[in-house]
Amino acid sequence: MRWLLTIWFALLLAACSKDTSGGPTGESQLPPEPEEPGSEVPAISDEELLTLTQETTFAYFWDYAEANSGAARERYHPEDLSNDPNTVTTGGSGFGLMAILVGIERGFVSREAAVGRLEQILDFFESADRFHGAWPHWLDGMDGTVRPFSTMDNGADLVETAFLAQGLICVSEYFKSGSDREKALAAQADALWKSVEWNWFTNGEQVLYWHWSPQYDFAINLPLTGYNETLIAYVLAAASPDFSIDREVYSQGWARDGAIAPGPTAYNYPLVFRHSGNPSRGGPLFWAHYSYLGLDPRGLRDAYGDYGTAAENHVRVNYQYCLENPKNFVDYGPDCWGLTASYTRNEDGGIGYSAHSPSNDTGVISPTAAISSIPYTPEESLRALHYFYSHKDRLLGPAGFYDAFSPHYGFWVADAYLAIDQGPIIVMIENYRTGLLWDLFMRNQDVRNGLDKLGFNYGN
Repeated sequence: MRWLLTIWFALLLAACSKDTSGGPTGESQLPPEPEEPGSEVPAISDEELLTLTQETTFAYFWDYAEANSGAARERYHPEDLSNDPNTVTTGGSGFGLMAILVGIERGFVSREAAVGRLEQILDFFESADRFHGAWPHWLDGMDGTVRPFSTMDNGADLVETAFLAQGLICVSEYFKSGSDREKALAAQADALWKSVEWNWFTNGEQVLYWHWSPQYDFAINLPLTGYNETLIAYVLAAASPDFSIDREVYSQGWARDGAIAPGPTAYNYPLVFRHSGNPSRGGPLFWAHYSYLGLDPRGLRDAYGDYGTAAENHVRVNYQYCLENPKNFVDYGPDCWGLTASYTRNEDGGIGYSAHSPSNDTGVISPTAAISSIPYTPEESLRALHYFYSHKDRLLGPAGFYDAFSPHYGFWVADAYLAIDQGPIIVMIENYRTGLLWDLFMRNQDVRNGLDKLGFNYGN
């Protein structure tokens, strides 16, 4: 229970300071008449729409990055540019590193310009506050000092660090055979992730801990136990050449001595694993995205289950729930679906934050949920993407599709962005199209060593 309360508290804190969490129940109000689209939307092919989505989303990490560091801002509100312009997100910046590689491959930016920006970002993280090698959740982009995520969360965040390290490994693999300048960039990326003291975060136990503070030590006391978004931390901790964990830390910590499996079945789809805090129909869909931006779940199996099947079935259960639509929200169905953590609509119509899932459905759809699931559910995700595009006058802004909306409440839109929601969109579309980030990450020898150490089978 303490684990669940802490996670929920962390999710609430991720909203900007003027936001409050919460949302409508969807059961006590009659929906307004849905609005008609403002204008005729030109036809667009699947491939054109995928490229458009990637290119506009790329702007979040390129055009709207934090000015001094070049890294990803925590959030971007186009109508309120003073909202948190210098807060850098560690995990979102890891997603941004991957996005820049996609930008090179898709011709959104020149290779030379990308190398310059990546050097700027890596120099920033190299000089930023670190705690036993791990970065905090947030950093001040102006000077690299920690910005507390909460009172006690003012030090290391191992999960955010793992998301950054996932991106660093992809950068290292992408440039390691390039020019002398690129080889130096690759070596810097490699050294940064390898300097994280992963095994120190066991606190002498057979589990990894999420947080450590120089003032409060391990007082937050949040162990990383599955199933959720934190698998990548265990893979990288095992992969570390100098600070590796034992296999028992994985089996007793992440897998909870086998209690992680088997999971329940919903809508005739086995969830494979027991989802923490969301046992019956699965957690928010970012659990199927964050660890798998680089870590390829296809054919990834350990003693407890198949992670590719788990990710796909998680998405399919989420999709089927939206088709069932037990709360009768307007427009839910095969074209409009996807529940995950994102901005949300508060009861007063303002913007808040919530971890949407079948067990926490407030009538708010998050485009990142369906779009980032495209490797698992290509047909269903493309239908949703076309629906979002059909409402592009409301939903498509300067940095891609806005973070969340609700057709049920007069087509309310959270016309703002979060790095951790935009990153999976561009990365997972590319994994669907070419497998770029999966190929880069999975060919890294340290990663392969770590997977071997933990007893994984992997590969298509």
